[in-house]
Amino acid sequence: MILDNSSGNPADRIQTEWHTCGSAQINTLLETSSQGLTSAQVSERRQKYGPNRLPAPPRRSTLMRLMAQFNNVLIYVLMLAALVTAALGHHVDSGVIVAVVLINALVGFFQEGKAEKAIDAVRNMLSQQAVVIRNGHRQLVAAEELVPGDIVFIQSGDRVPADLHLHKLKELNIDEALLTGESIPVIKQTEPVAAEADLGDRTNLAFSGTLVSFGQGTGTVIATGADTEIGRISTLLAEVTTLTTPLTRQLDSFARWLTGSILLIAIATMMFGYWIRGYALGDMFLAAVGLAVAAIPEGLPAIITIALAIGVQRMAKRRAIIRRLPAVETLGSVSIICSDKTGTLTRNEMTVTTVVMARCSADISGVGYNPHGTFTCHHQDLNLHNQTELQQLCRASVLCNEAQLIQKEGEWLIEGDPTEGALLVLGAKSGIDLREFPLQMPRDDLIPFESEHRFMATLHHDHEGNAVVYIKGAIEAILPRCQWQLEGDNTRPVDEAFWISQQEQIASQGKRTLALAMHHLPEAHRTLHFDDIDNNLILLGVVGIIDPPRDEAIEAVKKCHDAGIKVKMITGDHVITATAIAMQMGITESPRALTGHQIEQMTDSQLGDAVEDIDVFARASPEHKLRIVKCLQARQHVVAMTGDGVNDAPSLKRADVGTAMGVKGTEAAKEASEMVLADDNFASITYAIEEGRTVFDNITKSILFILPTNGGEALTVLAAIALGTMLPVTPAQILWVNMITAVTLALALTFEPTEPGVMKRPPRNTRNAILSPFMIWRIVFVSLLMVGGTFGLFLWERSNGTGIDTARTIAVNTLVVLEVFYLLNSRFLTRSVLNRDGILGNRYALYAIALVMLFQLLFTYLPVMQLFFHTTPITATAWGKILLVGCIVFIAVELEKKLIHRSDVDE
Repeated sequence: MILDNSSGNPADRIQTEWHTCGSAQINTLLETSSQGLTSAQVSERRQKYGPNRLPAPPRRSTLMRLMAQFNNVLIYVLMLAALVTAALGHHVDSGVIVAVVLINALVGFFQEGKAEKAIDAVRNMLSQQAVVIRNGHRQLVAAEELVPGDIVFIQSGDRVPADLHLHKLKELNIDEALLTGESIPVIKQTEPVAAEADLGDRTNLAFSGTLVSFGQGTGTVIATGADTEIGRISTLLAEVTTLTTPLTRQLDSFARWLTGSILLIAIATMMFGYWIRGYALGDMFLAAVGLAVAAIPEGLPAIITIALAIGVQRMAKRRAIIRRLPAVETLGSVSIICSDKTGTLTRNEMTVTTVVMARCSADISGVGYNPHGTFTCHHQDLNLHNQTELQQLCRASVLCNEAQLIQKEGEWLIEGDPTEGALLVLGAKSGIDLREFPLQMPRDDLIPFESEHRFMATLHHDHEGNAVVYIKGAIEAILPRCQWQLEGDNTRPVDEAFWISQQEQIASQGKRTLALAMHHLPEAHRTLHFDDIDNNLILLGVVGIIDPPRDEAIEAVKKCHDAGIKVKMITGDHVITATAIAMQMGITESPRALTGHQIEQMTDSQLGDAVEDIDVFARASPEHKLRIVKCLQARQHVVAMTGDGVNDAPSLKRADVGTAMGVKGTEAAKEASEMVLADDNFASITYAIEEGRTVFDNITKSILFILPTNGGEALTVLAAIALGTMLPVTPAQILWVNMITAVTLALALTFEPTEPGVMKRPPRNTRNAILSPFMIWRIVFVSLLMVGGTFGLFLWERSNGTGIDTARTIAVNTLVVLEVFYLLNSRFLTRSVLNRDGILGNRYALYAIALVMLFQLLFTYLPVMQLFFHTTPITATAWGKILLVGCIVFIAVELEKKLIHRSDVDE
């Protein structure tokens, strides 16, 4: 290793080199000692490096954030519609549209600060105080006053105040899950590690923001503030750009296209009427305004917002909390889910699933900390009364243990080390009373677990005076001390080759292994020494411990695959454990995986090729996760990312749908995400995706309802100008129709239930325009039917001498009735609605129909409405004609489905 000290201070060196140094090197490089820095050194370094805190991100002013919400083409369309309605004197309509604009802006405004809040959440995780040695004396200082070279003392319960190089420790265990995602606390040591070691393997370093779960230690500060590992993540998070959602991009493009088209058609129509037909320019201007009002779907943005909001409510019932409205629809477009392992795909509850003894191996059912399960060997239940070695092993699991199993509000929890908790549950499953048995075998002494010897031993006496030592630890530490192995009631010489092969087999399944042994001592022996357990031990067996997959997550993975969605595991855990869990869950059939070290050696192009085929990524750092997400997005995938730690925040922010864990997730992860899972369960993501697909279906139905009705209105105006007749509906009447149908009929479609087979089809291609060829055809087809029905009945009435106001009243009611019938058509895009579910399956549609018909009766017969809209009462015969036209259009659309889209019908 080359140490570059040319800058004058070694703290400026690349961070990844610190773990390769020994304590003496660190002291030399940082010009410090066990006596700590002097006051002069501290002052000088504080000037150079600044305070030990993360820099605040640059922020826009509140006014700029608010104004930015109006910079959207759809908002421009809405504001144009508001101006037109205000110019026509319809101030109520104009007020409604303005309210929609303001609501959309406020929702965006309050969500805008997401990234800043995420960075604040990271900053708030730093320690507030630190115990430091300066001028040879231990003192308590504010953590932000630490500088490189300070000597810091940490102990159980402390949050590490800066990145430290450890040089003195006692049984130091640190929970680094927020950086690595690994569920088990890391056992620290002081020896240098290899230069290529991943973050989770740098066991001689302690990282700022991590939590000391056990023991104590002393270390030298090697990085502060933004230079720490957590500071680097904060900087990375600030630099990540958030992508717009597929729906937002498509709606922006659609709004620009639609706005331009409407303006061109309106201007062309005005010029045609003025130059070709010889109408007065003023009349043509009003006609062009009427055409624009008819064509602009001013209710569409509001309907889309409401559809998304309904999706939010439905998802909340399935334990998925949406923090950003457009994420609802984006979920329906997800093609790849990148999931963390611990706590999301797995339970984050260590469980003993395998016990190997000299005569047999047992599989243990039951997962997590629930103390219920069975022991089987070759699929046959074991009679524990005939299994002496299994009984002794379970006793050892309970007695050589510091954890406690408790039940709180119906849930089983562990207080203490998760691995010891798993052994405690194993004993409970065997029938041992966890309260009474330790009283029958009271503990007299113990040798605590330490990284140097890698085992724990406890001395017990029963009430007859028999003394026994139980030992548990790594098989490499236990096996050399064993001379015998227990077989039934007898002992035989230990078969080392057998036990090593069994340990390797268990480890290959991604399980952590522990060996348990015992040793009898004289009755008078009351103190335990290392010499007492140095040899002549009796090996009881080896257990395999794993954080088991959630059963519901396994089913959810299968459901994702059926829906054409790939699931990829990205974890900070070991590669063997990750691949074993992934294969158990059906994520992959191949043991192929990429480690963080391998990812670092790849170019973006190489990684892009790899991420398509490889489904497991282990020992992944925040940069690795971010690169993987970017590579997938570069290949046009819509990516959902799950995570719970600070290390996940950058990739959560970058992903199309960042998904944080609500129970065990950090605030940084939650603030960087669009969605929070209230139950930390992967299965909740699949429910959310199903709901997202339903929301997009309902938005599609709403678009296919609104645009043909607007198209029919606009074509009616065009037809009147082209044929040189009077307008069958006035601009004010068009506004009336748009307003009541948008808030009633179109709104009803946002409540449509999930259609069958929604999770059996592949994700939609987000590169396609929002209007597919099918949608364009349906819009044109239905628009022509509507203009034919409305304009045709208007001309019929006029040819029979009906007055203009009455004919227009009939035309308006025809237009509304046609929309009522078409609403029923729109409930299923390609399937027939001529069945009970099609007609009655959405009660909100029936309520909307009843409400809109009540409005139309008021519109037609209420004197004040007649005054405003120039309507007149119409006869029952006229209503009969209107209903007949509506039935004809309804049947025509159903025939179109049957003849043209038969292959699209869901069976």
